[in-house]
Amino acid sequence: MAEPLKYLLNDTVPPRIAAMVRRAWRKFDTTAFLQQVQPGYESLELMARGQRIAHALQAHLPQDVPRALGVLVDSMDPPMGLDAAGEPDAGDRPYSAFLYLPHSIYIGTHGLQHFEAAMAAQHALTQRFTAEFCIRPYLLHHQQATLARLRDWAQDDNAHVRRLVSEGMRPRLPWAPRLPAFQANPQLALPLLDALKDDPSSYVRRSVANHLGDIAKDHPDLAVGTARTWLQGAPAPREALVRHGLRFLIKRGDAGALDALGVGHTVALDVRAARVLPARARIGDKVRIEVELHNPTPQPQRVLADLKVHYVKAHGGAAPKVFKLQTLDIPPGATVAVGKTLSLQQMTTRTHYPGAHQVELVLNGRPQPLGQFQLS
Repeated sequence: MAEPLKYLLNDTVPPRIAAMVRRAWRKFDTTAFLQQVQPGYESLELMARGQRIAHALQAHLPQDVPRALGVLVDSMDPPMGLDAAGEPDAGDRPYSAFLYLPHSIYIGTHGLQHFEAAMAAQHALTQRFTAEFCIRPYLLHHQQATLARLRDWAQDDNAHVRRLVSEGMRPRLPWAPRLPAFQANPQLALPLLDALKDDPSSYVRRSVANHLGDIAKDHPDLAVGTARTWLQGAPAPREALVRHGLRFLIKRGDAGALDALGVGHTVALDVRAARVLPARARIGDKVRIEVELHNPTPQPQRVLADLKVHYVKAHGGAAPKVFKLQTLDIPPGATVAVGKTLSLQQMTTRTHYPGAHQVELVLNGRPQPLGQFQLS
């Protein structure tokens, strides 16, 4: 079981922040700051810890907010790097990036009346942690000015800054309040997503894919139309971005999304040698599901193969979960094996219950039964 998230801001973090701030501003009262943070700190959850530290920062930083924002920026460690694949390099960070959660809360709460200083602070913050949460109040209260700044940042040399352009505008960003204007009108964000769809960093492209996935939940036709446009002459990384962005619709068997990806047709495949082993399992075990797909036709067949497991719930009913397998191009007369191993360990994201679990193979959005396993 993973440690509680609150330990990302454990009791070593407030002294660490105090030392960083005092190096940047010698008048910072470390003792008073810690005295304000520490009472009952251990009982607080993650966000409450971040808010406690941010409130204490506000009390002990300069009361001139642009000056305070400058102190916070000056106190920060060097920016995160990126590895050869364009992903954040965790080895480049001597401390947990969540150390900067209080900084994000401070900027989002106290910087709203000081736009330029707040934008400078967010530009610096996103290179150490992320500014996707603290930029949202600015999109709510200073929409046009913030969009103009994001257009500039879409051309920034730093991939962390470019990622913020997409991630900060996500209408359904996890852990964050919704952005009603962007949820109602994705056209506010689409020109910037279009500018980033071929970004050299996979870190940025994955954010664009997730943003497209958010749009798909509220505006499926717009998401599919955007996908069709982006897929015209698309290089492989952009194709992968679109597939990821449409995953919600694909799992629902949306005809438009399947057609956009070239897998909207019914396949003529023989499903052979389906196995669900063991047929009876206990909570904590693993189940292996395998099947062979044979193409009996004289033409190659393209198929998107997924697995759907109907998990038994506490009330005795069932809820489906779709697992991606792969997209296959099966030559004439060929047979291809696909499969997946399911862990039946209890997890924070899924609780397993006894009962018969039905298993289906989904080919180009069309399900067919494979069998079941009995869980006890």
